[in-house]
Order: sequence, then structure tokens, then C-alpha cells
Amino acid sequence: MSVKKHIPNIITLLNLTSGLIALDYAYNANLGMAFFWVCMGIFFDFWDGFAARALKVQSPLGLQLDSLADMVTSGVVPGVAMFKMIENIIMDDNAGLTWDSGYIVLLPFLGFVITLGAAYRLAKFNVDTRQTDSFIGLPTPANALFIMSLPIIAYNDTYPFLAPIFSNPFILIGICLVSAFVMNAEIPLFSLKIKYLNWETNKLQFTFLILSILLLFALQYIAIPLIIMLYVILSVVNNKLWAKTA
Repeated sequence: MSVKKHIPNIITLLNLTSGLIALDYAYNANLGMAFFWVCMGIFFDFWDGFAARALKVQSPLGLQLDSLADMVTSGVVPGVAMFKMIENIIMDDNAGLTWDSGYIVLLPFLGFVITLGAAYRLAKFNVDTRQTDSFIGLPTPANALFIMSLPIIAYNDTYPFLAPIFSNPFILIGICLVSAFVMNAEIPLFSLKIKYLNWETNKLQFTFLILSILLLFALQYIAIPLIIMLYVILSVVNNKLWAKTA
């Protein structure tokens, strides 16, 4: 039995392991460590596919295992993190909201709209033959990075002007709804896979990577949601340009 065919699946299980660790941290409201482990899971998620292609051992089992791991790391964990963010706001006496305010007690559970959207998106991806070289709808790892970066920004003293925004449970619920929609919207998004190292073929990818690096250097954590939004905006603009030239 060849050992190499198991290497991608082992990497995928490292993604799942990272997601489980992140889940524990998120449940205990340690959202900084949860963010770190989600990043680790997404790192492994990138390399399992690369390993499968490099070793020529792609398989239906690997595809299903990858989706199950992503469901935890990029689906369940962001949902729990959003649940905890909204719950913490409601339990804060200074927020003017209490658990005795009727429907208010149900608001944190709307964080799991992210999880439901991720599950639907992953199921669609596995049966959608259009998503071999690009994506339709925001990939769950990108969405997870967006969601998990929000508490890091909200609780960071470097950007105090953002704290009131992310201390409003209704804004967070709005983010949950938009997140689930964008993951499943019929929006073609370009792939970040670079097959040939030349500008003409990959100018969109190179432009995005350069802008992302500049944003990270300039804004640090706050750049993460901006980079995800930039990815969607560049894709939409690129789609419009292609439509005009077609």
C-alpha cells in the first residue's frame, strides 16, 4: 500500500485538528487563539490540495474529507465565535441590553447563520462542476478569516473608533446574514492559483497579492476584512470587464 496517497489526507486531518482546537478556544471566548488556529487550519487546507495534485493522488475520499474538515474550521468555528461576540455584548451591563429583554436572548444564536451558510456552500461546491479553476461565491476559508478577524479588531486598542461598530449586536447579525449570502451568491470569483509566473496571465492575481501585502503592512489586523472585500470587488470588476469584451 502506497504511503504517499495518505499524505494529503493526513494534512487534511491537521486542518480538522486545528479546527477542533479553535472550536475549544472559541467556545471559551478566547477568540484571539481561535483566530490563530483557524489560520493554521486554512494553511493546512491550502497544502492538502497542493500535495494531492503534486503527488497525483487526488481522490473522491480526499474531496469529502476536505469538506468535512472545512465545515469545522471554516464553518462551525466562525459561527461559535460570532455567537460569543453577540452573547458578550448582551451580557455587558453597559450595552443597555439584558437577558431579560425577551427576544434578546435569542440573538446570539443568529451567529450560526454563518455555519448554515458554510454548510450549504461546501455541499454546493462538491457537486458544482463550474468551480474547478475558479469559485462561485466566497470560499468558506476566506469567509472564516473575515469573521474571525472582527473580534481581533474590535478588542484591539489600536482602533478604538471601531469598537462601537462591533459592539452593536444588530450590526453583527447583519454581517452574519451578508456572510451567508455572499458564500452562496452566484458571483464568479477568480482563483488565486498561479500556474505560470508571468504578468499577462496572472495580472489580476498579482495585483491582488501586491495590494494585500501593502494593506497588511499598513493596517495589520484591520486589513484582513478589507482584503476579503477587495477580493470580491476585484472579481466583480473583472467579471464586468470580461462581459464588455466578450
